[in-house]
Amino acid sequence: MKAPYPRNFSHIGISVPDLEKAVHFYTRVLGWYLVMKPTRIIEDQSAIGQMCTDVFGAGWQSLNIAHLATGDRIGIELFQFNNQQNPDNNFEYWKTGIFHFCVQDPDVEGLMEKIILAGGKKRMEKPRYYYPGKHPYRMVYMEDPFGNILEIYSHSYESIYAVGSYD
Repeated sequence: MKAPYPRNFSHIGISVPDLEKAVHFYTRVLGWYLVMKPTRIIEDQSAIGQMCTDVFGAGWQSLNIAHLATGDRIGIELFQFNNQQNPDNNFEYWKTGIFHFCVQDPDVEGLMEKIILAGGKKRMEKPRYYYPGKHPYRMVYMEDPFGNILEIYSHSYESIYAVGSYD
């Protein structure tokens, strides 16, 4: 059997309690591009209405959605649902599913400050080095103002892990 080729990452959907505030945060703090302004989608017979019913099942009623893109053209769908629930702790990493997303910025500390000033939180007190004394690769976990967990890398994913091991 022929080995599969690596698929490109297209986009990720993020649920937020306030779409307008989320668009402001992600465009102003992370610098992502607004591709499609916030739009209300209703449960009806339109193509998008039918797609949402296929995904969410009947009775979802309506939602608000906006589309953004990162500097490397990864799509971000921001969803605000009618029955949005904000858990006290959105960091249940032991449960199956996505528990964080990661952005890259060589100024890890500067981006941390911007996130905090915009209403986000630290999940770690300070950035940590992957290979202390050997390589400058740093990381830190944060929360956006809506409780979504994000990580910041100082360098590319490939650079950090191409070193081979954590020793």
